[in-house]
Formats: sequence, C-alpha cells, structure tokens
Amino acid sequence: MSEQNKALFKRTIEEVLNQRKLEVIGEVYAANFVLHDPSALGGKISGPQHYKRFAEIYLAAFPDLHFTINDQIADGDKVVTRWTATGTHRGALMSVAPTGNRVTMTGISISRVQNGKLVEGWGNSDTLGILQQLGVIQMMGPAGTSA
Repeated sequence: MSEQNKALFKRTIEEVLNQRKLEVIGEVYAANFVLHDPSALGGKISGPQHYKRFAEIYLAAFPDLHFTINDQIADGDKVVTRWTATGTHRGALMSVAPTGNRVTMTGISISRVQNGKLVEGWGNSDTLGILQQLGVIQMMGPAGTSA
C-alpha cells in the first residue's frame, strides 16, 4: 500500500504540476480534500476545485514551473515528499508583479490517503526564500545589515 500511496502523490507532481494536466486533480483528490499550507490563500484549501485554483495561480505566475521529487517516505496512510521546484516569474503572484527572476523553492508535503485518493495534506515551503529571490524582501546580513 505504501508504494501505491507514494505513486498517488507523485501523480500530483508529475501529471498535475509538471505536465499541466489539471483534469487529473479529480482522479487524485477526494471531494472532501483539505490542504493546510501557509502559502495557500488563507492557509487552508478545501476541495479539489479550490486546489485546482491554487495550482492555476502558481502555474500562471511561473509558466515553466517544474517540480522534482527528492525523497518520498510512506507509512500507513501517510506519504511525506521532499521536493524542489524551479521556475521563472513571468506572471503576477498575488500582488507581486512579474519580475522575470528565476527562482528555486524547496518544500515538504505530507499527504493522507484514504480509499485511493488524497484526503488531507500539509505543506511547508520556503516562502521567505521565494520572496527574497523575487526581490520583495531584502536579504539581511550580519546584525541586521543588508546583504
């Protein structure tokens, strides 16, 4: 079962995000899916349609967005995935106008699987690093000086 659960989340990375097959969301995510992620609008997303909108926002902001799975661990009904994403900021991201900057982001996602679908997820990614790479937040050096 662990390998099947890992493959299920891998479909999100490979098919939904990397191949832009947003229709796969309905095959992978349960109707009652909930995502807890500080980078999500309001910190929580409920349902496959809201997850689709969340994905569309990031894919529009980074049209060449590409995810790489670095590690996956499964235990029981949970899958932990450590990933890296790269992309070029060519569209608005929330209130940040396109910068043309190439960015790299790392993150970890934990997913809970039930009846062959993702029902709950917890995400944590380097949002501060992205904002620094986009020039929204200035990196600080030693003792609060600008780097």
